[in-house]
Amino acid sequence: MGVYLVDVDAQDWRDEHEGGHGEIAAALDEELRQRGLPAYEPLLEERSAPWFEEKLSPSMDGFVKLCRAHLTRAEEEFLCSWSVLVPIAIEEEIRLPIGSAYTDVTVVAGAPRALALAQRLASAIALPPMLPAAYTNLGLTCWFLDGQAKETAAARPGPWADDLDAAFYVALYLRAAQHSLRRGCPIVYS
Repeated sequence: MGVYLVDVDAQDWRDEHEGGHGEIAAALDEELRQRGLPAYEPLLEERSAPWFEEKLSPSMDGFVKLCRAHLTRAEEEFLCSWSVLVPIAIEEEIRLPIGSAYTDVTVVAGAPRALALAQRLASAIALPPMLPAAYTNLGLTCWFLDGQAKETAAARPGPWADDLDAAFYVALYLRAAQHSLRRGCPIVYS
């Protein structure tokens, strides 16, 4: 059990069945139309392609402090308050009056802006680019929680190693935005 960030394939994005996100997808499309933007269509792709799933388990306290030290309050809100991340350029979050996995309101954010903010945090703590090299299911979670991060921090110390929980969340948000953009898919809490 726990809270996970996962990608959503094109079929599940539009489906109305349990576990589908059809109501959110329709509401987002309507909101985009009202802003003069085209509807969002996730890319159709084989599910054999690498998927994204990471578990949020470390404390976020250090990450919140890091955000407050390097981002404006509005930027922190944008990066930390979304419940759906989509690979389209939207500069302000979109609030939908539809419940999502853990909230009464769905907050949609654009992956390009989230990526830029996560990259700023990664630069601020000199996050090594190789964490972990493989894009595997729960790859970051296992790397940070199973001890490999501590071993790497001992061998490659730096600001990132001062708070491994904060570094985990920087890497998590960075990888989520990268995956959303690379695969053209939404990322949601599950």
